[in-house]
Amino acid sequence: MRKGWMRFAVVALLGLSGTTGFVTTSRAETGQVVVVFTKGGFIVGVGGGEGVLVFRGKRYPFTVSGMSVGFTIGASTTKFVGRALNLRGPASIEGSYAVIGAGGALAAGAGGVQLQNANGVILQLSGPKVGVELSAAVAGVTIRLR
Repeated sequence: MRKGWMRFAVVALLGLSGTTGFVTTSRAETGQVVVVFTKGGFIVGVGGGEGVLVFRGKRYPFTVSGMSVGFTIGASTTKFVGRALNLRGPASIEGSYAVIGAGGALAAGAGGVQLQNANGVILQLSGPKVGVELSAAVAGVTIRLR
């Protein structure tokens, strides 16, 4: 029951975010992002998932794929929620992302990450992690609109 209310709250908040005022297309804008990503591996980690960008009141589904090379053992699923900064349009979210700044654990069972693509879009994401994974690896993620 509690999980259902949390989903309702996230959907309601995302729906409200696209209804604020006038938009100027010459400026970069911010969208809301929800991503579910599953990763697993031993030495080389491979993962994938899907997500939704809410931008100017519309929903844009996308797929996520990624790989990490380095020390990786285990498997995990993370539901990330956050913002997409510097959007020029929905298509600018597409591309390959690299980790920027310091990412890591925010709290027990939670993780956070900040990623940037060649279009200058920055994803600031955080969320709970389910599973067991120990990782000290270099990672990259690719996003494609569906």
